[in-house]
Amino acid sequence: MVDRRSGVPAFRQVAADLREKITAGTYAAGEQLPSERDLVDTYGVSRPTVREAVNMLRTEGLVVAEHGRGVFVRPPASIQRVARSRLSREARERNRGAFLADAAARGFTPSTSVKIRFEEADARVAAHLAIDEGAEVTVRDRVMRADGLVVQLAVSRLPRTITRGTAIEDVNTGPGGAYARLEERGHQLGSFVEHVGARMPTPDEASLLQLADGVPVITVTRVAYAFDGLPVEMNDMVLAADRYELSYEWPAD
Repeated sequence: MVDRRSGVPAFRQVAADLREKITAGTYAAGEQLPSERDLVDTYGVSRPTVREAVNMLRTEGLVVAEHGRGVFVRPPASIQRVARSRLSREARERNRGAFLADAAARGFTPSTSVKIRFEEADARVAAHLAIDEGAEVTVRDRVMRADGLVVQLAVSRLPRTITRGTAIEDVNTGPGGAYARLEERGHQLGSFVEHVGARMPTPDEASLLQLADGVPVITVTRVAYAFDGLPVEMNDMVLAADRYELSYEWPAD
């Protein structure tokens, strides 16, 4: 029952109690919440109050409403993105770089659709790639799926001066991917830098990723550098936050 004298709106009290039960595992991932009528009886509140509470949890991304079925606790992230080894040369040689490595670790079937285009670098791209604004770049625009479900959008940009005449400008880059083709051209990869953020999705992103209301996206911008310090690729990634867990490991130097 809610405390009418607390000064806290009833729907917030109901939401707080449900949130606590979800966190504690009383309502497990994938489990259906009690019906609206049951929640009305449990908390001694009106139906509109229950709906406000549930909508608050939906906005937070804790639950998802399925039409005609009810409200369910959202499952935790199902894809672990391990930064330690996913870009290693050894992984690329086994054709297990990046997304394929995630698939191997989690047992899902990966698939990717790719579109190639060419454009002029804007100020942001030029700064990351250390090229002149307006210089031509090769764009690899990818939609990545796990068992058919879109989980990641990725747009790589590379200076056209180093991709012209290579398979990097083809949909299928061949074994080892674009990084293997770069190294074949003498651009030995030396390091990567990732900038990670989070935000709410754009309408197009929400549609492509089939995101429920209130689910944010993780953003990762990765820049690949050759051993001589030259940036050779900039990759903007948008990941469904309810499907990904980012894991990082580094030595305590």
